[in-house]
Order: sequence, then structure tokens, then C-alpha cells
Amino acid sequence: MILKVFSSLSGSPRSRAVEQVHLRCTEGSLEWMYPARALRVLLEPNLASARHTTVCIKPASDFQGASIYVEHAGQLHLVVSEAEGARPHHVSCFSAHAPQRVALFLQASPQRDISRRTASFQYELLSNQSTTAMCRPCDNVELLMAICSSDFVVKGSIRNVSHDSENHTSQVDISVQKVYRQKNRIFQQDEASGEWRGPIQTLLQCKVKKGGGDFLFTGNEHFGEAWLGCAPRFKDFMFIYQAARERGANPCEFQLN
Repeated sequence: MILKVFSSLSGSPRSRAVEQVHLRCTEGSLEWMYPARALRVLLEPNLASARHTTVCIKPASDFQGASIYVEHAGQLHLVVSEAEGARPHHVSCFSAHAPQRVALFLQASPQRDISRRTASFQYELLSNQSTTAMCRPCDNVELLMAICSSDFVVKGSIRNVSHDSENHTSQVDISVQKVYRQKNRIFQQDEASGEWRGPIQTLLQCKVKKGGGDFLFTGNEHFGEAWLGCAPRFKDFMFIYQAARERGANPCEFQLN
């Protein structure tokens, strides 16, 4: 994770030119201190290719003093408004029409006192492979690899699915029966009910719906949130894993009990 720090106070107070910075990693963060006028941010990853098709942005909880737009076909489209700072868990995703060079435009909000304002956010470019995997059933090989390499592996059922059409994301709320692995404490036990719960994010284009029965949810963390990977029905996973184990084809040992 690369942190870029930029201060508008470092330029001439009379200058109206738009400052520009380049970020060459597929994920990172930017902190714009004392926002004034405008800042253009070019995401130009060193490994840029058509693989990277989706950009996600998460503003910091204290995001203030600016709004974020994405440039497309000569037009600016609002991605994050200054009000998003009150929503620290809010993630906005959008398609990268030119994945080799994504341009963000930060417009400072009019204000008298800029000394206490900071507009900071995290960004991540998701590959075409990862976004496609979110929206289709994994094959047996992908599933067996997912239980070995995912940031989280949990058994549970779907409590609720909510959609955010504005930001192209969906949230799947899970009732957890067993946590096999989790990188951070995303899935936690409710003190009142004793039930284990947790949210999993995915893209709106996946068209996730609520379904009955038990599933094995796997995936990775982005911005400290769980994002859905492979999610077979648990009985199907059991059959696939046991068959692979009998053939000696399982890439790792997975404790089922």
C-alpha cells in the first residue's frame, strides 16, 4: 500500500492550475491535505492491462473538503461526495473504461478555513479475472484452491441481501455456523443473541439473491471488508473435497469438523 501526501498550500495561492499526481500501483491510498482548487489523480499501474476493469474507492472516515469524480469521455461523473465522510464503511466501485489510465478529479469544496480539512481515500483496481469470478460459480479446481488461499472461509446461511445501485455493490449478510478462517474479525459473535454474523460484499452485476440452505463462503478482504469469492452449497463442497482427497488431488488439508 503506497501513501501519497499532497498539500495544496505548497503551491502559489494565486495559481488556478489543476495539480496532477500519478499513482502507479494497483492499490494504494492518497491523502490530500488542505484541499483547495482541484487535484487530478492518474491511476497508471505498472502492470496495466485490460485485466483491470473495475476501480473501487473507499473514503476515510474523516474525509472532508472535496468531492471525487471520475473522468470518462470528457465528462466528470461524481463518485464520492464530501458527505461520504460520514459513511466510513462506504465503498464506491465503477468500471474503468481505459484500465491503463484511470483519471480521478478531486474538486475542493468552497470554504474559509482549509487548515483542518483532509480528503483521503483508499483505492483498488480489481482485475477482470477477479470480478468475473465473483459473478459465476467456481469450478472444482478454483473451489479447492479457494479454501486454501482465501482470507476467509466460513460456513453459514444468507440472512439478507441488500443492493446499492448507485455504487454498484451488494451486501450479503451471513448467519455463521462455523468460522474456519478469517484474516480479521469481520465475522463476530453478537453479544445479545450469541449468534455469529458478518457482512460480505460483492458487485451489483453479480445479481446475488437470497437463497436457502447452508453455503461455504470464501473470499478476500478489500479495504478491511470481506468480498465474495467462491460460495458453493456446503453439501456440494463436501462431495467435491472428499472426492479430491480420495484421489490425492486436494491442494491442502481442510479441517471439516
